[in-house]
Amino acid sequence: MGSFKNLFMAVSAVALFVSCKDTKNNEDQAEVAEDINEDKFGKKTEKDADFLVDATTISLEEISLGELALTKATMEDTKHLADMMILDHTKASKEVAAMAQKKGIVVPTQLTDESMKDREGLMKKEGIEFDKEYAKMMVKGHKDAIDKFEKAAKDSDDPDITSWANATLVTLKSHLTHAEQCEEKLKDAK
Repeated sequence: MGSFKNLFMAVSAVALFVSCKDTKNNEDQAEVAEDINEDKFGKKTEKDADFLVDATTISLEEISLGELALTKATMEDTKHLADMMILDHTKASKEVAAMAQKKGIVVPTQLTDESMKDREGLMKKEGIEFDKEYAKMMVKGHKDAIDKFEKAAKDSDDPDITSWANATLVTLKSHLTHAEQCEEKLKDAK
């Protein structure tokens, strides 16, 4: 009976994971991943799983917004910031996906509904207003990300997650500095 229940849970998790790949699915991938992980893990591991879902979501959004900025930004500083976001968050995304797979944690593979709304809002901006909004979003996003990564580095009992969160914090803090510098340069631009 117990092995049947485990088999049923495993098959259900795989089915839900596969459904996450369906881009027409109306459910937010991050929410689906968190639900799967909640059913699969205890409270301590669930916190780590939630962090990996958040880390993935952050990287996917930064990559998407960076790609948009490369096509719409007017200032070289903004394009340089976008390049940095794409490069570093692509690396982070690959690292977190590998770690999640190793630990049996489900993470999203596409933007969340909230990230899509952020992207759509940014797409409506034109010219220097686009650059200003992008820099502002990078500052806010990286402040939020730093808070989440610091909490994970402090609270996780998993040495892999603690180590990765600490290492990634260095990059996130560098991104925040660059985003703040970009935002400052754009403050008086017209």
